[in-house]
This record gives sequence, C-alpha cells and structure tokens, in this order.
Amino acid sequence: MSGLTGKRILVTGGTGSFGRMFVEVALRDHDPKQVIVFSRDELKQREMQQEFLGRDRGKLLFFIGDVRDSGRLYRAFNQVDLVVHAAAMKQVPTCEHNPIEAIKTNVLGSSNVVDAAIDRRVSRVISISTDKAANPISLYGATKLCADKLFIAANSYSESCGTYFSVVRYGNVMGSRGSVVPFFLGIRKTGTLPITDPRMTRFWITSKQAVEFVTETVERMQGGEIFVPKMPSIKIVDLAKALAPECKIEIVGIRPGEKLHEVMIPEDDARTTVECGRYFSVLPSFRDCRSLKCEQHDGVKKKEGFRYSSDTNRDWLSAEQLRTLLNDQTD
Repeated sequence: MSGLTGKRILVTGGTGSFGRMFVEVALRDHDPKQVIVFSRDELKQREMQQEFLGRDRGKLLFFIGDVRDSGRLYRAFNQVDLVVHAAAMKQVPTCEHNPIEAIKTNVLGSSNVVDAAIDRRVSRVISISTDKAANPISLYGATKLCADKLFIAANSYSESCGTYFSVVRYGNVMGSRGSVVPFFLGIRKTGTLPITDPRMTRFWITSKQAVEFVTETVERMQGGEIFVPKMPSIKIVDLAKALAPECKIEIVGIRPGEKLHEVMIPEDDARTTVECGRYFSVLPSFRDCRSLKCEQHDGVKKKEGFRYSSDTNRDWLSAEQLRTLLNDQTD
C-alpha cells in the first residue's frame, strides 16, 4: 500500500503539467479514495475531464477555485487527507512585470493553503518548489522562497492539529509548459535556436520522475523538510544540438532573472542537509537537527560548504541519452 491508498487527495493547480501527470499516476498506479483537481481555469478543467473520461473510475472531482480565495480553499479542503500544492505563477518575465500578482498567488496564496490545511486538519501537505527558490535573483524565485519558508515554519504550530508540511524542490521538467523543449521544437523550423549562454547548465527531470518523487515523499516526510531528488545535469547547448542538430545556434545573452547554473542546495543550507541515497533532505534550521535522527531518512549529514549545483554535478546526460529521452518525449 502506498501513501496515496485510500486517501482523499487535492491538487492545487491541478490542470497544469505537474497536476495532470500526478492525477494520471495516482489513478493508474495507486488506489486513492478521491482525487480533487483544484484550479481556476474552467476550460482546462473541461479538457482534462474529457482526457480522463472513462479512466477515473468515478474518483476524479473538479473544483473551480483560486488559492487567493481562502474561503474557497476552506470549502475544497473539507475531509481531505493530502494536499499537493502546485498552483503558482511561474513564468519569470511575467512575474517580473506583474510583481504584486505573483506575490498574491505564490506568497499569499500559499499562506491561505497553510491556514486552510491546519483548520481543516489535513494530514499532510506538500508544496512543489523550484531551483529558483535557492538564492533567488528573480521575483519568481523570491516568491517561491517565501512560500517554502511559510510551509516549513507552519510545522512549528500545526503539530497539535496533526498537520505536517514539507517541500519538494526539483529542476527543469522535460516538456512542461513554458520549458525549453517545446520552445525549441516550436522554432526549429526557422533553422536557428537561440541560446542565452553556451556555458549554461540545468538539472533535468521528467514529469513522471517528478511525480513519482512526490508520491514517495508522502510516505517519508516527517514535517519541515525540503526534499531534493538527485538529477542529471545537461548543457543547454548540448540539448539544442540533440534536439535539432541541423539548426544554427545564436547566442543571445542571459535574460533578466536568469541564472547561468541551477542551484538546488546552496552552501548556507549544507549544515542542515542530509544525503539519503537517491535524494537530499534539507532539515528545518529552527529545530535541533540532532533531534531528527539521520537514520530516519536513511542518510548522513553533509559537511560545511556542500553545494548541489548543475555545474558541479557528478551526473551528466550524454548526447545519446538526451536524444533517447527527447525521442520518448516527442513521439
């Protein structure tokens, strides 16, 4: 039995790339009592209803709502066992040009999720974060860091209600909306692919791997951790060559709010980081790290100065591996 078996699960932002894959995996590979898709886009919900028609076994429920609306969250969270919080404004340029809107959704919306989960006595809540929340330089990253802090701090006053909060942080998801793969596919017919910087590196994870890691986290979380899966790195220029070897590459320069390399765990978090086989767990700094036994996470504490970054990663995807993944993704 998995951590999803027999549970009533709600996914905020459930019509997004992650949400759709999570719902598919939950219904196909697990046996939840119900899966609730919470989002504000009625068209996407209608399209998703058609996509899962006949496959949901009567377990899929669609709920129109916005995380900015605390009252709607209170209604949606009634008798829910697990919340996966994936709703967010995530396009960096959009957030830069509409900062207060990003704050309302990513920060205040996350605060609403925390309050509703505690008051409705939801058992477990997982927030989906991003590499951009580690040492952020963009507004999007800053809002996601705030959201992470809200979720971690919530454990200091939610234990009496039986609600536990944790965060999952990972890198670029292959093929997700707004990611580089569909962008390159859309413009490769022009014969030129724009690259911001030939040195740029990124972590790489498939949507299925991301969802599987989240479902595993439901069982291992104790409350207050930031979970980071171990992922391979790629060079963006190698990705472009693997995706469209016939295209020329044009160097256009780094965009505002963009980093040269992705950092999942900065040096300042090394002292509370535990390495646990296929993943890292950043333990909450406001609790005595020694009170959370490393054995409970089947790992060992990292040394001072540790940094998990895409440029210093030991695991890299070869050109052949990239082509295989890309072919699987685009077939």
